Amino acid sequence: MHQEIIAIIIFAMVLITIMSERLHRTAAALTGTVLLLLTGILDVNKAVSYVDFNTIGVLVGMMIFVAVIKHSGLFEYISIKAAKMAKGDPWKIMVAFMLITAICSAFLDNVTTVLLMGPMTITIAKMMKIDPIPILLGQIVASNIGGTMTMIGDPPNIMIGSAADFAFIDFIRNTGLACVFGLIVVITGMKFVYKKKLVADEKAIADIMKLDENKAIADKRLMKISIFMIFMVVIAFMVHGAIGIESSAVALTAAVIMMIIGKQDVDEVISDVEWPTLLFFFGLFIVVGGMVETGVISKLANLIMGISGGHLIVTMLILLWASAFLSAILDNIPFVATLIPLIIAMGKHGIDVTPLWWAISLGACLGGNGTQIGASANVVLSGIAGKNGYPISFNQYLKVGIPIMMITVFIAMIFLLIKFGI
Repeated sequence: MHQEIIAIIIFAMVLITIMSERLHRTAAALTGTVLLLLTGILDVNKAVSYVDFNTIGVLVGMMIFVAVIKHSGLFEYISIKAAKMAKGDPWKIMVAFMLITAICSAFLDNVTTVLLMGPMTITIAKMMKIDPIPILLGQIVASNIGGTMTMIGDPPNIMIGSAADFAFIDFIRNTGLACVFGLIVVITGMKFVYKKKLVADEKAIADIMKLDENKAIADKRLMKISIFMIFMVVIAFMVHGAIGIESSAVALTAAVIMMIIGKQDVDEVISDVEWPTLLFFFGLFIVVGGMVETGVISKLANLIMGISGGHLIVTMLILLWASAFLSAILDNIPFVATLIPLIIAMGKHGIDVTPLWWAISLGACLGGNGTQIGASANVVLSGIAGKNGYPISFNQYLKVGIPIMMITVFIAMIFLLIKFGI
């Protein structure tokens, strides 16, 4: 009990510090890590065991991959092309980028998607002299909604698909349908909030329409290689599970190939990696690991099961909302990992647990939109924005994230009730 309380206090301190922005989130997470080590809750080996090095590997690999590609001028080319196709209308650009992000996140991991889309968004915004933050926020929520749609879009879905023996098409029929409707509602809602704010002056629009996207190509050879490699990486991410290769191996292999073929200055490429973001994830995994190690997350899961009194529909709704709120502040991977054996145990008692699998899938993935630290894509894209001079504060994100989380989870609840409860 003593260690549980200490772990909760440390986690709460880290979360409050991040929310108050009195300390950089990386420093806050690493401070939490040090406190867990000093209090003896975790030793070094145990702490490191809670770090998801597959996620870290994907982040490092794709950051290097994108850092090499950007020297080709591909991002600038696509940015100019997209802006001209939208006739310089910032709102149309925002919608287009949200849809592209959602679709890509359904078949890639959403971190890779935002790493590719983020630089393009900022380039367009600078050209049009508009604030890119609304567009970036739209991409963050779209990436999490898109990642919920398929079995390979988000790590919890991969875990659930494996445990429940679901097929790819099962996710399309269940989480996919709920998320498509949710995305439409979110885009409609964001139209009322941002359309009037996203206005470019006539001169900026005229200047954009005059630009020649072909002149943005800095290295035609590298650009052709980049397009081919992006295509290959997409395929590799889609099939990596079937061929027994981890997603980090795909990302790191792509990074190494691009560094060799791209012939860029390695020091310059490495400097483009978001090291503070990587260290933040490293620390956050360990801080959440302290909650797992002391049994806090396990007790939370058991509490959820106990409150429902064994009623399937009540359990489904509790799991949906609890998964959403907890995933907004906790890493959803250990939380889902804790729930999986409990649901399997319920199934052995003759209960049809199918609705529960979809409840934790929708709740855990959509809940990631709630806060700036709720999902990897949120942290990564916020880091990219800050590095380019457009910092997104925790509270600024919260004002957008919480309403969108509530709306999409409510839509998911209605979908689940229609499908399983009514």
